[in-house]
Amino acid sequence: MKTCIQPLLILISAPSGGGKTTLCNQLLALRPDMVRAVTCTTREPRTGEKDGVDYYFFTAAEFEKRVMAGDFIEHAAVFGRSYGILKSELLDKLRSGRDVLLNVDVQGAATIRGRVQAEPELKRALVSVFLTPASIAVLEARLKKRAADSEAEIQKRLAVSRQEIAQWKEFDYLLISTSIAEDLRRALAIVEAEKMRVGRAGAPEY
Repeated sequence: MKTCIQPLLILISAPSGGGKTTLCNQLLALRPDMVRAVTCTTREPRTGEKDGVDYYFFTAAEFEKRVMAGDFIEHAAVFGRSYGILKSELLDKLRSGRDVLLNVDVQGAATIRGRVQAEPELKRALVSVFLTPASIAVLEARLKKRAADSEAEIQKRLAVSRQEIAQWKEFDYLLISTSIAEDLRRALAIVEAEKMRVGRAGAPEY
């Protein structure tokens, strides 16, 4: 009998400036067996974006029809546009034997954790990771260093981040961010450990 390791649905969340996008990009670059979950959106494609690769581009009517049908595992409105992740997107990729990576905010992570309870296949595959600096002070320094927001906007983001960080106990793993290389090393260790769980692997040959 050959071993058969079940693929993972890896959810990574973090407060704004926590480094989750950098970590996700590095994981995808290093793990050819891992793919990104493609999000649906009602916004128009930007130059160079391809449907089914960067996003699934829906009309507002198509998106609402999918919402009413219960097709999304999570969806939200952002600046007047709708975004969502289809259950079929996750299941199809998992069933193809690929690990699937989700990069979502803390609110979206809470929604997904709740909704997978009714989806045994997704619930079994889900591994949730919360990435955050060791303190609000470190996070503030990161936001100021990237110089993308005004002081008022940074303080607004930090207020939201305090609420998000308080949710860390709801995740399977807490990853305290230190450096890009160390964050990646520990994230890879989480993936490998989860793949060795007895409940995920088939019986060895004997």
